[in-house]
Amino acid sequence: MGSTAKSQKQKTKLSHLDAQGRARMVDVSDKPDTKRVAVAQGSIIMAPETLKLIVSERVPKGDVFTVAKIAGINGAKKTSELIPLCHPLPLDALDLEFHPDLKTGRITVTVTASSTGKTGVEMEALTACAIALLTVYDMCKSAERGMTIEKILLVEKRGGRSGLWQRRAKSSP
Repeated sequence: MGSTAKSQKQKTKLSHLDAQGRARMVDVSDKPDTKRVAVAQGSIIMAPETLKLIVSERVPKGDVFTVAKIAGINGAKKTSELIPLCHPLPLDALDLEFHPDLKTGRITVTVTASSTGKTGVEMEALTACAIALLTVYDMCKSAERGMTIEKILLVEKRGGRSGLWQRRAKSSP
Protein backbone atom coordinates (compact mmCIF):
# COMPACT_ATOMS: atom_id res chain seq x y z
CA MET A 1 0.00 0.00 0.00
CA GLY A 2 1.45 3.37 -1.03
CA SER A 3 2.02 6.10 1.52
CA THR A 4 -0.90 8.16 0.16
CA ALA A 5 -3.34 5.25 0.38
CA LYS A 6 -2.07 4.37 3.83
CA SER A 7 -2.42 8.01 4.91
CA GLN A 8 -6.04 8.12 3.64
CA LYS A 9 -6.86 4.87 5.47
CA GLN A 10 -5.41 6.24 8.72
CA LYS A 11 -7.47 9.44 8.36
CA THR A 12 -10.72 7.49 8.27
CA LYS A 13 -9.80 5.67 11.50
CA LEU A 14 -9.18 8.86 13.47
CA SER A 15 -12.48 10.15 14.83
CA HIS A 16 -11.21 13.72 15.23
CA LEU A 17 -10.65 14.12 11.48
CA ASP A 18 -13.34 14.75 8.90
CA ALA A 19 -13.38 13.18 5.42
CA GLN A 20 -10.91 15.81 4.18
CA GLY A 21 -8.49 15.16 7.06
CA ARG A 22 -9.31 18.38 8.94
CA ALA A 23 -9.61 18.51 12.72
CA ARG A 24 -13.11 18.47 14.17
CA MET A 25 -14.86 17.86 17.45
CA VAL A 26 -16.58 14.47 17.37
CA ASP A 27 -20.39 14.54 17.45
CA VAL A 28 -21.42 12.48 20.49
CA SER A 29 -25.08 13.53 20.53
CA ASP A 30 -26.38 10.08 19.56
CA LYS A 31 -24.34 8.22 22.18
CA PRO A 32 -26.10 7.10 25.36
CA ASP A 33 -25.05 8.43 28.76
CA THR A 34 -23.09 5.80 30.66
CA LYS A 35 -20.92 5.72 33.76
CA ARG A 36 -17.29 6.35 32.76
CA VAL A 37 -14.21 5.81 34.93
CA ALA A 38 -10.55 6.39 34.11
CA VAL A 39 -7.42 5.79 36.15
CA ALA A 40 -4.17 7.57 35.28
CA GLN A 41 -0.79 7.44 36.90
CA GLY A 42 2.52 9.27 36.78
CA SER A 43 5.66 9.81 38.83
CA ILE A 44 8.14 12.44 39.84
CA ILE A 45 11.63 11.42 40.87
CA MET A 46 13.78 13.51 43.19
CA ALA A 47 16.56 13.14 45.71
CA PRO A 48 15.38 11.25 48.80
CA GLU A 49 16.30 14.34 50.86
CA THR A 50 13.83 16.44 48.87
CA LEU A 51 11.10 13.87 49.39
CA LYS A 52 11.84 13.89 53.12
CA LEU A 53 11.18 17.66 53.12
CA ILE A 54 7.81 17.05 51.49
CA VAL A 55 6.75 14.24 53.79
CA SER A 56 7.82 16.15 56.90
CA GLU A 57 5.94 19.24 55.62
CA ARG A 58 9.05 21.43 55.66
CA VAL A 59 8.79 22.78 52.10
CA PRO A 60 8.70 26.61 52.35
CA LYS A 61 5.75 26.92 49.93
CA GLY A 62 3.53 24.76 52.17
CA ASP A 63 1.78 21.39 52.17
CA VAL A 64 2.86 19.94 48.83
CA PHE A 65 0.39 17.07 48.67
CA THR A 66 -2.66 19.21 49.49
CA VAL A 67 -1.75 21.94 47.01
CA ALA A 68 -0.92 19.38 44.29
CA LYS A 69 -4.25 17.62 44.89
CA ILE A 70 -6.21 20.86 44.53
CA ALA A 71 -4.20 21.78 41.43
CA GLY A 72 -4.94 18.36 39.90
CA ILE A 73 -8.66 18.77 40.55
CA ASN A 74 -8.60 22.23 38.95
CA GLY A 75 -6.66 20.84 35.98
CA ALA A 76 -9.25 18.11 35.42
CA LYS A 77 -12.04 20.70 35.49
CA LYS A 78 -10.26 22.76 32.81
CA THR A 79 -9.28 19.90 30.50
CA SER A 80 -11.57 20.95 27.65
CA GLU A 81 -10.10 24.47 27.82
CA LEU A 82 -6.56 23.10 27.49
CA ILE A 83 -7.09 20.36 24.89
CA PRO A 84 -8.86 21.87 21.86
CA LEU A 85 -11.00 18.94 20.65
CA CYS A 86 -11.87 17.58 24.10
CA HIS A 87 -15.55 17.75 25.10
CA PRO A 88 -16.41 19.61 28.29
CA LEU A 89 -17.97 17.14 30.68
CA PRO A 90 -19.23 17.10 34.24
CA LEU A 91 -17.09 15.23 36.71
CA ASP A 92 -18.94 13.02 39.19
CA ALA A 93 -15.80 12.41 41.24
CA LEU A 94 -12.06 12.88 41.10
CA ASP A 95 -9.56 11.39 43.54
CA LEU A 96 -5.80 11.85 43.66
CA GLU A 97 -3.57 9.60 45.75
CA PHE A 98 0.11 10.29 46.43
CA HIS A 99 2.43 7.36 47.10
CA PRO A 100 5.87 8.52 48.27
CA ASP A 101 8.79 6.07 48.30
CA LEU A 102 11.51 7.50 50.55
CA LYS A 103 14.12 4.95 49.43
CA THR A 104 13.91 5.82 45.74
CA GLY A 105 12.83 9.46 46.01
CA ARG A 106 9.75 8.76 43.89
CA ILE A 107 6.22 10.02 44.30
CA THR A 108 3.63 8.15 42.27
CA VAL A 109 0.33 9.94 41.72
CA THR A 110 -2.77 7.89 40.94
CA VAL A 111 -5.87 9.70 39.70
CA THR A 112 -9.33 8.17 39.45
CA ALA A 113 -11.90 10.23 37.56
CA SER A 114 -15.55 9.41 36.96
CA SER A 115 -18.35 10.96 34.97
CA THR A 116 -21.73 9.96 33.65
CA GLY A 117 -22.00 11.05 30.06
CA LYS A 118 -21.50 10.44 26.36
CA THR A 119 -17.71 10.47 26.25
CA GLY A 120 -14.82 9.15 28.29
CA VAL A 121 -13.03 10.80 31.18
CA GLU A 122 -9.50 9.66 30.29
CA MET A 123 -8.22 13.11 29.36
CA GLU A 124 -9.43 14.56 32.66
CA ALA A 125 -7.60 11.86 34.63
CA LEU A 126 -4.40 12.33 32.61
CA THR A 127 -4.58 16.13 32.89
CA ALA A 128 -5.14 15.96 36.65
CA CYS A 129 -2.10 13.69 36.97
CA ALA A 130 0.14 15.96 34.89
CA ILE A 131 -0.94 19.12 36.73
CA ALA A 132 -0.46 17.50 40.14
CA LEU A 133 3.07 16.41 39.19
CA LEU A 134 3.91 19.85 37.78
CA THR A 135 2.69 21.39 41.03
CA VAL A 136 4.97 19.14 43.07
CA TYR A 137 7.85 20.29 40.87
CA ASP A 138 6.90 23.96 41.23
CA MET A 139 6.61 23.76 45.00
CA CYS A 140 9.94 21.96 45.41
CA LYS A 141 12.13 23.53 42.72
CA SER A 142 13.87 25.77 45.27
CA ALA A 143 15.16 22.61 46.96
CA GLU A 144 15.95 20.71 43.76
CA ARG A 145 15.73 21.69 40.09
CA GLY A 146 16.73 18.28 38.72
CA MET A 147 13.48 16.47 39.49
CA THR A 148 12.10 14.34 36.65
CA ILE A 149 8.46 13.82 35.77
CA GLU A 150 7.92 10.55 33.96
CA LYS A 151 5.50 7.95 32.69
CA ILE A 152 2.17 9.72 32.76
CA LEU A 153 -0.14 7.04 31.43
CA LEU A 154 -3.66 5.67 31.37
CA VAL A 155 -3.91 2.60 33.60
CA GLU A 156 -7.56 1.72 33.04
CA LYS A 157 -10.82 2.98 31.58
CA ARG A 158 -14.32 1.64 32.05
CA GLY A 159 -17.64 2.43 30.41
CA GLY A 160 -18.94 3.42 27.04
CA ARG A 161 -19.11 1.38 23.89
CA SER A 162 -15.62 -0.10 24.26
CA GLY A 163 -16.21 -1.24 27.86
CA LEU A 164 -13.20 -2.13 29.99
CA TRP A 165 -9.62 -1.43 28.93
CA GLN A 166 -6.63 -2.14 31.20
CA ARG A 167 -2.96 -1.53 30.58
CA ARG A 168 -1.05 -4.77 30.49
CA ALA A 169 1.71 -5.00 33.05
CA LYS A 170 5.11 -5.29 31.41
CA SER A 171 6.91 -8.44 32.41
CA SER A 172 10.38 -8.19 33.89
CA PRO A 173 13.28 -9.07 31.56
